[in-house]
Amino acid sequence: MNTANLLRLVSLAAIWGGSFLFMRISAPVLGPAVLIEFRVLFAALFLAVVGFVLKKRLDLRANWKHYFILGFFNSALPFLLFAFGARTLSASVLSVLNATAPMWGALVGAAWTRHAIGLRTALGLLLGTLGVALLVGFDHVSSKPGAGIAVVAALAAALSYGVASQYARSAKSVEPFANAHGTMWASSVMVLPVLPFFPMTAAPTLGIVGAVLALGVLCSGIAYILYFRLIEEVGTTSALTVTFLNPVFGILWGALFLGETIGWYTIAGSAIVLVGTALVTGFVPRIKRRAAPAAMQGK
Repeated sequence: MNTANLLRLVSLAAIWGGSFLFMRISAPVLGPAVLIEFRVLFAALFLAVVGFVLKKRLDLRANWKHYFILGFFNSALPFLLFAFGARTLSASVLSVLNATAPMWGALVGAAWTRHAIGLRTALGLLLGTLGVALLVGFDHVSSKPGAGIAVVAALAAALSYGVASQYARSAKSVEPFANAHGTMWASSVMVLPVLPFFPMTAAPTLGIVGAVLALGVLCSGIAYILYFRLIEEVGTTSALTVTFLNPVFGILWGALFLGETIGWYTIAGSAIVLVGTALVTGFVPRIKRRAAPAAMQGK
């Protein structure tokens, strides 16, 4: 991974880690449905402009079913569930719960293919469960009314990402930019029927409007472009590293801008979850050693 791709990776982690900050700011006022409707709509409009400039085809007639299936599991449902959880949970807790997505993906994959889970994967799942329990059990938000259902919603969102990853492996091949663009439009349609069930609690402030715009344009539109560029440059496995960096920025942004507490349980729980995720995904960081100078070779 060269310097440019490393910068893309860190930027993507910072952006996606910030999405939990923006949801935490806006969800208590707008409610999950209004917030996510605007998020996916702004993302769709932004990607439409980019697609027009780059002359990227959407091909709705051939791919609309695919966009709706992938959009439901990869955007509409998890976005709504995370926004529901953001009314109660802190940005740091949400970002760590999001990091369990690869674990859910492993479980869904095992059920999908009817393959037994290996010892390493089972150990990773156990560690991930212990990490979540430690983080949530000691965090002060666990004592808030509705915290339990909020945690379940966030974990269900991560599960939805796992389902999406398995579907994407067996789905028809669609150009990555079209996938991002088409799923955002499909999501904006699917979220509409949910709007009457979660009305706004107050009029949005200028800061909340800015947070929603950032969620749509930055955390969905620009982030997808960065992510697919990373996959193109370094491959899916290396791009997966962003999963391990997201909680770092989620915790950092929550502490800096919302005054969230970083306790020992935050660090310990996050670390255990990430180790569990690494075991489940088989992720092993490799450092490419610099070749020895020509004069030193053979010594």
